[in-house]
Order: sequence, then structure tokens, then C-alpha cells
Amino acid sequence: MFYFIGVPNNDFDTQPESQIIVGESDPVRDLLVVSIVLGGSLYALRQPWVGAMLWTWVSLMNPHSLTYGFALSFPVAAIVAVATLIGLMVNKDRLNPFVETPSKWLALFMCWICFTYFFSYDIEGSTSMLIKVMKIYFMTFVILMLLRTRKHIEIFVWVVVLSLGFYGIKGGIFTILTGGNYRVWGPGGFIGGNNELALALIITIPLMRFLQLNTTRKWVRHGLTAAMLLTAAASLGSHSRGALLAIAAMAFYLWVKSPKKMALGAAIVVMGAAMIAFMPEHWSSRMDTIQNYQEDASAMGRINAWWAAFNVAKTHITGAGFDMYTPQIFAIFAPDPLDVHAAHSIYFQVLGEHGFIGLFLYFGIWWSVWRTASWLIKNGGMAEQTLWCKDLGAMCQVALIGYAVGGAFLSLAYYDLPYNILIIVILAKRWILDQLSGEQAISNFPANTNARLGQQPLNLQL
Repeated sequence: MFYFIGVPNNDFDTQPESQIIVGESDPVRDLLVVSIVLGGSLYALRQPWVGAMLWTWVSLMNPHSLTYGFALSFPVAAIVAVATLIGLMVNKDRLNPFVETPSKWLALFMCWICFTYFFSYDIEGSTSMLIKVMKIYFMTFVILMLLRTRKHIEIFVWVVVLSLGFYGIKGGIFTILTGGNYRVWGPGGFIGGNNELALALIITIPLMRFLQLNTTRKWVRHGLTAAMLLTAAASLGSHSRGALLAIAAMAFYLWVKSPKKMALGAAIVVMGAAMIAFMPEHWSSRMDTIQNYQEDASAMGRINAWWAAFNVAKTHITGAGFDMYTPQIFAIFAPDPLDVHAAHSIYFQVLGEHGFIGLFLYFGIWWSVWRTASWLIKNGGMAEQTLWCKDLGAMCQVALIGYAVGGAFLSLAYYDLPYNILIIVILAKRWILDQLSGEQAISNFPANTNARLGQQPLNLQL
């Protein structure tokens, strides 16, 4: 039985105790989750790429959080990781994960935050977060070592979409049934809050669109259309102001890049107006506070935290560490020492925790991911067999726009999903280069291959 979670809109930024949960305990869920994890882990010993998919599912969806028995304390992530690593060591067909620029930037950032950890204001308090972040980054490199084929890439995208689309579809149905009067909340972990879930759903929508563009089955195409609409409804149903800004930024970017601006512009206006008209009046009142942020306590608290992060970075080149959001640090660095908040921004989060060097490396990661996606757009359209990479690169850029705008108001600098975008663009670029080298040297491949295909020579733009 699906669980719909919502709360009355009497509190803007915290989840009250009056959370509504409709459902009942079902031991079948525990057995199902544990069976999938154990079965998939055993298979990953021989086929470690399966472990990469299983890890992505567990890390994004948190399926054990939907159970109510022994699976809640079952070490699903640890079992999957160990099985995948064993399979990786046994498997001789491993790839170098540090060839492409985004992974190099990520490795540098990873080294820097390990270095800054030793200069944290509270090393003990920062330890658990450091371990959590290192697991995410380490498994990112493991996945890059294991996946290489088009089938792997498409399955990986499907895993990402289904893992978060589950909450998007469920939340969209809930929003429609309740008329938007209750907020949609996340399953826990990085995306336990309404704002965090909304951003994750927004990033997922472009990946749904990529799958829709590259399927030949009508029922899959129509199903993805419904999933995108419901996921958009769920993001609005979260009552997240940052999500609304991210959606607007993504829509504007799509409109700018579209060759049919009149048609797309009209469609965006009509669909946006319909969704906004559906939402209740208190939703509109909450969105209106974007213009009058000075009168909103939550917004001013975030700005106070941003100043604290900036002041810490000016004073300490290594930042204050992961556990910097304490009364002691805010008493020294914040304009209002009594208003202690989390960073509520991926940029100020990294700035305060790891200093200006950390922020520079963090920007380097996402700029290189953007550039790699641009490479896919340019080179994916050069031949028929690589057109799907062009679509993938374009949709990854749309997802990055959503993350860049929505993440400006949330502490999600280390969330798995954006790093999955990094994985996707690297894998797609690697796939194109593999296709080229599969025939003969890259410099000779375009003319030979395209002559056989009856196409114009492929002019690879590096």
C-alpha cells in the first residue's frame, strides 16, 4: 500500500508533529526489499555493474525507509557496496575513472575536503558527515569504473528516474487529490524535507524527457508524459519557493534553446498557468514572499547563515568544517548570533565548510560537467547512431540549471543525484569515443564509418 505524506500549511519551514501518515505495517515490504538487495548483491559478485545500479537505487530511493520491520535496520547500502567492490576486484575489465575532466575536478575536491577536515572547528562533529560524503564520492568513481555500454547508460538513467519518479508520481497524485492543501514530504536522508524533495524531483524531470525522446513504445512514451506532469505537480505540492524558481529557470532555458519559441512559449505559459491556478490561495501567498523576502523570517535566517559562511571563509582558508552550524560559530561570524541556521545553499555550504578554495573546486566540477554535456550536444548530432547522446547532453544541462538555481537555497552540495548527472555525461562521452576507437584511430574513424553509413563525415569537436 502506498503512503501519502502531507502536513497542514500552518508552518513554512519545519515539519510539524501533526504529520499525516496513512497506511499500515506490511511485512511483505521488508521481505521484498531485503530479497532484492541480497539477490542483486549476489549477482553483483559476477556482474558488478548490477551492483552499481543497485547502489544507485538504494542511495536515491531509500527503499528500506518504506518498510516497517527488520529491513529498517538492515545494512542494505553496506551489503551492496561490499558485493560491488568484490565484483570490481574480480572483474578485470575495469576502466580508469579519472580520464575525463569532471572526475578530475571531483577527485581534487574530494582531496581538499579531506584536508580541511583536520582544521574543522569540531572534528568529532564533522566525522560522520565526512564518512557519508566519502562513500558517495568513492562509489561515484566505482560506477565510472564499471559502466561503459549504451545499455548500461540507459539502465542507469532508468534507475535514477524510477527511484525518484516513484515519489514524484505518488506526490503528484497526493497533490491532486488534496487540492494542494497539504505539502509533499520526502522519504528521509538528504531529501527528507519538502524543499529537498522538490529539487530532486525537478532534476529528474529532464531525465524523464530524455527517456521519452528515445523510446519507440507508445505506452512508455505516454507513461513518461504522465510521470512528468505528476512529478511537476508534486514539486509544486511541496510548497517550495526554490522549486518554483528552479522550474522557471529550466523553462526559460528550454525556451531560449528551442527552435520553436512561439509554440513552446505558449505551451509553457498555458501549463504553468493551469498548475498555478489549481494550487490553493495560501500556496500563492507563500510564493509571493519571494518578492518580499525581507519580511520573511526564514529567508532572513538563510541570509544570516550566508553571511556567517562568508565571514568564516574570509578568516579561515580551510573553512570551519562540516559541523559549523553551531551557536559558538554564529556568535563569532553571523550578523545575528542568535539566529542559527544551516547554510540553505550549496554555494555557501561549501564556502563556509571548505573555504574559497573548496568553492572554486566545487564550481570546477559543475562547470566541467556542463562543458561535457555541451560536448555531447555538439558531437552527438554528427551521426545517427549518436543522436541519443545529443538528447542526453541537452537534458543533463536542463537538470543542471535546476540544480544550480534550486540548490542556491538548499544544503544539498553532497547529494547523490547531481553526481549521477556527472556520471551520465562522462559515460556518454566515453561511449562516443569508444565507438570511434572501435573502428580504428579516432582521427580516421569519422570518414570511414560515415561512408559506410552513407552519411557526411563525422567532424568530432573536441
